[in-house]
Amino acid sequence: MAEDEKKKKPIVAITHGDINGISYEIILKALKDSRVYENFIPVIYGSPKVAAYYKKVMNMHSLTLNHIPRVDEADEDMINIINCVSNKIKVEIGKSTEMAGISSINALRHALVDVKHKKVDILVTAPINKFNIQSTDFDFKGHTDFLKNEFNVEDVLMLMINEDVKIALVTEHIALKDVAISISEEKILSKLRLLKQTMQKDFGINQPKIAVLGLNPHCSDNGLMGNEEEKIIIPAIKKANEENILAIGPFSSDGFFGSFAFKNYDAVLAMYHDQGLAPFKIIARGGGVNFTAGLPIVRTSPAHGTAYDIAGKNKANQKSLIDALYSAVDIWKTRQHFGNIQPLVKQNIE
Repeated sequence: MAEDEKKKKPIVAITHGDINGISYEIILKALKDSRVYENFIPVIYGSPKVAAYYKKVMNMHSLTLNHIPRVDEADEDMINIINCVSNKIKVEIGKSTEMAGISSINALRHALVDVKHKKVDILVTAPINKFNIQSTDFDFKGHTDFLKNEFNVEDVLMLMINEDVKIALVTEHIALKDVAISISEEKILSKLRLLKQTMQKDFGINQPKIAVLGLNPHCSDNGLMGNEEEKIIIPAIKKANEENILAIGPFSSDGFFGSFAFKNYDAVLAMYHDQGLAPFKIIARGGGVNFTAGLPIVRTSPAHGTAYDIAGKNKANQKSLIDALYSAVDIWKTRQHFGNIQPLVKQNIE
């Protein structure tokens, strides 16, 4: 396929994640209907051998994969796959193994080379196991921290998105006991800046209305249960307002979501992981997308983990991965439009 023809659609790198979880099941299920990838060219960075194994497990023998040595040879009408792992790879369904961790990082590294060389437009990552992927080559708590380091950006934002709500986090994968000491006025302000920026550039909302959640129950009830709202969160909101960021709050999380107040805002900033993700996953009903804002590339992933407990049982739902693919392409297209907007030139009109 000629290069100019291929560029009519973005190329999406799909990394295979943990080979012993549900990654291959959801990838193959998501792509089995060619209508899913009408608007992009799918390239799986993984293992044809493992893919063939899961095709057999799920009785998907008729699904054809196009084995290619490099992304330049991707066919826009097929599901392409590049081998990134040793042929000695062994699948142990439902188990966390060292080999699964190595294959996860190898696929991710391989895809990143092509992303950085602009041979790939979008990165969609299947779930990894944050324990077995740890090594001298991967000393991070997840994809978000890893990609921040790889692209050497000052800050990134974990943003959970679906059609009803967008929830960003101030702190991500840290112990609950460390949350209070990890939030600061400047950190909240940095996340609010990124949230406004991504809502403009990636979602086309010029002046987003952002709700900020408190940390303590009932937002501390005027200091009865902590003072983080008064000392940190409220001052951060005031500084954000001075920077023309329309941030409002803080709101008590239970009442905010229980009353469906989130519907009145373009985005929500939560203080910690479960404060944001628990309501998000209820609202998203098995769908939803994890988007990393602040990167020079578009990266999304499904909003769930490896699900070892149902791996290999043909029970995994591919909805979240399909959402991740569609959302990534939509964001990519919005960025193209945003980047092409030319500033108005002042005219001297008499």
